[in-house]
Amino acid sequence: MSNKIALYCRQGFEKECAAEITDKASQKEIFGFARVKENSGYVIFECYQAEDADRLAREISFRELIFARQMIVVGDLLKDLPPEDRITPIIKVLSQQVDRAGDIRVEVADTNESKELMKFCRKFTVPLRNALRKERILLDKENFKRPIVHVFFIASGCCYTGYSYSNNNSPFYMGIPRLKLPSDAPSRSTLKLEEAFHVFIPYDEWEERLASGMNAVDLGACPGGWTYQLVQRSMMVHAVDNGPIAESLMQTGQVRHHRADGFKFKPTSNNITWLVCDMVEKPAKVAALMTDWLLQGWCREAIFNLKLPMKKRYEEVSHILNKMQTQLKEQGINVRIQAKQLYHDREEITVHVQRMWWATVPARD
Repeated sequence: MSNKIALYCRQGFEKECAAEITDKASQKEIFGFARVKENSGYVIFECYQAEDADRLAREISFRELIFARQMIVVGDLLKDLPPEDRITPIIKVLSQQVDRAGDIRVEVADTNESKELMKFCRKFTVPLRNALRKERILLDKENFKRPIVHVFFIASGCCYTGYSYSNNNSPFYMGIPRLKLPSDAPSRSTLKLEEAFHVFIPYDEWEERLASGMNAVDLGACPGGWTYQLVQRSMMVHAVDNGPIAESLMQTGQVRHHRADGFKFKPTSNNITWLVCDMVEKPAKVAALMTDWLLQGWCREAIFNLKLPMKKRYEEVSHILNKMQTQLKEQGINVRIQAKQLYHDREEITVHVQRMWWATVPARD
């Protein structure tokens, strides 16, 4: 019986993931309970009503989940799979869960303990795919409009089986974009902004929204990891930081270095498309700064990191983002806010805000 939702998350953030899915489900008047195992890298949310798991997978927007890397409808844990034939019992269950799926992913949680298990999953995928096609559970050719089969191993003889909807899931294996650190990047933090572009900006909009010649501001830019991503996209960047910016970036001619405090800097022109910010400061203070830039109309889109508090992380983040949305709406500014704990984030989340210029909300008296 597929009455559960499996959610992958960053190791150590299972409680936050559980709090979020419980909250989102209750908003839909769907009730159940979360099974949490610390440092497991996943959460199982069990619904009291069997049909509610599928409803969650369809009605909760995956893009709005902060701490989940993937969202899958699953059944009971398959245990003690025989080493000589794991495929038969898996197919037996999947035949009752999904029909004519478009793709398959055999996955594990993102933990150190699962690295060896991942090697097994890669070898296991081909024979399982062939068997699923033979049973017509999986289409002969990939179809990105059909549900995706997931087989989620937590040990070599134990797995959850189920499916996700291709229009409401992560398109990445294990929910993780595979990015390579550029050899000339000033810092590893550059991967945070690159991943944010992959997660928040649809590929078919990159040419328009990440276009060459755009003006951008990077607050707290030193040594230039995030500026690097903007320069790579041929943007002109105002890098704001009292610290130094990598000389390789300065030599491009695309970067102007402002030795100033990111919280005090004010732009002198109103043609800035992108504001990015990765400053180590209290999340409420950073959010207030971003809100001010948007209220002033100084940028069209912003990507910034919020360092997480030690306790009640989901509740605190939700409060901050709701406050931001409310403040902007009260001033007649309509925005789309997305937030995600990215693979390259640590004790933080990354937030994207897009100002919707064509759909302003009337200001209150």
